[in-house]
Amino acid sequence: MPMPWKTILSNVPWSDVIGKAPIIADGARKLWKNIGRKADDGSATDSSGDLMAADDADFSGRLAALEAAQRELRSQLLASGELIQALGEQNAQLVAQLDAQRRLVRRQSWALAATAVAAGLALIAWLPRLSEFLA
Repeated sequence: MPMPWKTILSNVPWSDVIGKAPIIADGARKLWKNIGRKADDGSATDSSGDLMAADDADFSGRLAALEAAQRELRSQLLASGELIQALGEQNAQLVAQLDAQRRLVRRQSWALAATAVAAGLALIAWLPRLSEFLA
């Protein structure tokens, strides 16, 4: 049986979500900058100590394959970093909009309560006149 959305959303600690959204967005930005900086360096470590014993043709072929795999992984990492950054920014915007909506609902609730009190007082004030009119 699916849970109603109201129950799910009422169990979310919105104050914590709103408080942590800027931290998440900053973390995503820092991650993206760090990944971008590493990609621009173009530095690759030389971990070919064990491979030097192999013959040169085999070594150069394996090295080319490793470099191609590293380029592929780096491009995937950059794409993932862009996605994480975009999701972090969208999350921050969503949380800001939810916070604005929450404040709007709170103001409207207070306005509705004030209107209900005013209507109740007006009804109480008109009851004696209504009874005189009906009698």
